[in-house]
Amino acid sequence: MTAQDRRAARADTADLVVIGAGVVGAAAAYFAARSGLRVTVVDRGPLAGGTSSAGEGNLLVSDKEAGPELDLALYSQRVWREELAEHAGLWEFESKGGLVVASSPDSAGPLAELVREQRAHGIDAVDVPWDELRDYEPHLSPKLAHGVYYPQDAQVQPMLVVAHLLRMARQAGAEVRTDTEVTGFLRAGERITGVRTARGPLAAPAVLNAAGTWAGTVAELAGVRVPVLPRRGCVLVTQPLPVMIRHKVYAAEYVGDVASSDAALQTSPVVEGTRAGTVLIGSSRERVGFDRHVPPSVLAALARNAIALFPFLASVQAIRSYLGFRPYCPDHLPVIGPDPRAPGLWHACGHEGAGVGLSVGTGKLLAQALTDRPTDLDLTPFSPERFERALPGDEVTRDVP
Repeated sequence: MTAQDRRAARADTADLVVIGAGVVGAAAAYFAARSGLRVTVVDRGPLAGGTSSAGEGNLLVSDKEAGPELDLALYSQRVWREELAEHAGLWEFESKGGLVVASSPDSAGPLAELVREQRAHGIDAVDVPWDELRDYEPHLSPKLAHGVYYPQDAQVQPMLVVAHLLRMARQAGAEVRTDTEVTGFLRAGERITGVRTARGPLAAPAVLNAAGTWAGTVAELAGVRVPVLPRRGCVLVTQPLPVMIRHKVYAAEYVGDVASSDAALQTSPVVEGTRAGTVLIGSSRERVGFDRHVPPSVLAALARNAIALFPFLASVQAIRSYLGFRPYCPDHLPVIGPDPRAPGLWHACGHEGAGVGLSVGTGKLLAQALTDRPTDLDLTPFSPERFERALPGDEVTRDVP
C-alpha cells in the first residue's frame, strides 16, 4: 500500500490533528510523524500564511534573558545544528552570528549585565570594544560605544522551513489539508476527541493548537483561555546591494523592547543583509489588534534608526515594506504542552517573535510528550493552565481577526 493509499484509508481519523500550518505546526507535525504518529495538519489558509510568512527567520539566543525561554532557545539551537543539520541547505540556514551594539555607556551597562547572565547559562558572547566594532562591521557608525558578538545567532528562510518540514512530514505519512478551517471540537464528555472543520469532522485523541496569533480564538472553541494576542511589527526592505552587512546587527535597547508588555509603539534598530542582497530593517512592536494600516511615521522611524547604525543607508532606496503579527503572551513565554482543562487538547503557541527559532525545539519536545517519552526539557514553565491565575498586564478584552 502506498503512502497515498494509507492516507486515504484514514482520511477522517488521525492520532494527532495539528491546527496551523505555520513554522511551529510544521515542526510539530514533522517530529510527531517521525515518531510514528498518524498526523493530519489543517489550516484555514495556505501554508505559512500567517506570521511565518512575515518574519526575518531569526534563530537568536542573543535577545534571551536567563530563564525557560533561553533554555528552549539553546535546546532548539542544538536541534537546528545537529539533528537537522543535513537539511540546512533546504531552508538557507546561515550561521551569520549577531552583533549587539550600545550607543552610549548608559546602554553598555545593562548589556554587560545581560551578557554575564547569559554566559552563566551557556551562551557564547564576545565583548567587542568600540574601536574593534568595525572589524566585524566595516560600515557601522563610529559613534557607538561598545558591542557584543554572539556566534550562535543564525538565520533561515521561514517559508522554506515550513514547506520542507511539511514535505518531510508527508514522507513520514502525515497529511496536510489547507483551506480547512476548524469550526469546533469533537468531545466525549470533557475530553477532546477531534475537530469539526468546514470540510467535515476529523477524529483524533490529541489535537494541537498551533494557530499562531489566532491560538486564543481556537482555545476559546474548546472552552479554555489562552491569552495570545497579535503584536504588530514592520520591516523595510532595501534595493539589492553588494554585501555590506555581515551579521544581524541590533541596538541593545531591542532586548528591552522584546521583554516589554507595553501596548504602545516601540522601535529599535535591527538591520541585516540577505543572500539576495537586500537589507532588512526593523523593528517595531505595538498591540493594535489586527490593524494592517501602518502610519508612514512608523516606517520613517525604522529608517532613522537604521541610518544611526549604518550611515550609508541614508543613500539607499527602500523598495517595499511588509508587516506581520507576532503571537504575544503577557508573560512572554510560549504555551507548550497538554491542557488539563480540556483533556486531549495540546498547545504550541505564543512564541511571539521567536517562533521560527524555537519551533524545532518545541516540535521535538511535543513529539516526546505525545508518545509518552520523557521530555528533554521540563515543560512546566510553559503550561497552559498557568493562565488560570492573573498575570501582570493581562488583558480583559480580546482582539478579533
